[in-house]
Amino acid sequence: MRGQIISLSLAVALGALAAEAEPAFFAMDTGLRDDPSRTPAQQARLLKELGYAGVGWSPAMVPEMLEACDVEGLVMYNVYVGAEVSPTNRAAPAHIIKLIGQLKGRDTALWLYLRSAAYKTTSDEAGDADAVALLRDIADRAQAAGLKVSLYPHTFFWMERVQDAVRLAKKAERPNVGVTFNLCHCLRVGDEARIGELLEQAKPYLTFVTLNGADHEGDWDRLIQPLGQGAFDVASLLNKLRALGYTGPVGLQHYGVRGDARAKLGQSMQAWRALQNGQ
Repeated sequence: MRGQIISLSLAVALGALAAEAEPAFFAMDTGLRDDPSRTPAQQARLLKELGYAGVGWSPAMVPEMLEACDVEGLVMYNVYVGAEVSPTNRAAPAHIIKLIGQLKGRDTALWLYLRSAAYKTTSDEAGDADAVALLRDIADRAQAAGLKVSLYPHTFFWMERVQDAVRLAKKAERPNVGVTFNLCHCLRVGDEARIGELLEQAKPYLTFVTLNGADHEGDWDRLIQPLGQGAFDVASLLNKLRALGYTGPVGLQHYGVRGDARAKLGQSMQAWRALQNGQ
């Protein structure tokens, strides 16, 4: 009997350790756009019912969604927001200053993408000095409010690749500036073969990862699918992240995924749970 009790206790302890090791899984609001009439409270309740840990949000209705997340016990992990890089734009723009004020004291990051009309070529290092000046001002203001910044590389934007984000994070030299790895954008720029190498580069700065089901190439409808679909081996990506020791949040990208949000997000949650169980 005593041996059975010890075995049971060990199983419970191991189960608890496994649960602790599982990264927080949140849904980007790109997967909640099937019904524009759905309120923040309804959005948060839907995510809670489906088992998501929280949301990656956009700048509209931030206070309302923060309140809704509080009610449901969810986390607003980040807010997707952009800035323009140019020689005459080296300070945080008004919309980011406003957002920092709304998020002050919250465990929410600025999910920052960078565009540029002055530096039209993507990944053009000629814009780095202006971008770093801008980023430092944003980061310092965010730091004063207790916030972090995570650089969000986006296909066709000036900061297009995760290696661009790493380069800028290094140059910014701010402790609250990290980077995000986005699977769909990495695939779109043709860097699939380099994912392991790029994650190694990003490791010291990696604060978020976003993923989804995907094929190896194609347009967004092939590169952004519900989890469990597509030819890309998401389990292999998760194994790479575990090997790196990454334990941060993982976001679900559902941009352009058609159909009912509850059904599609539910499908991806089932696939996520299967991946965590090694299925």
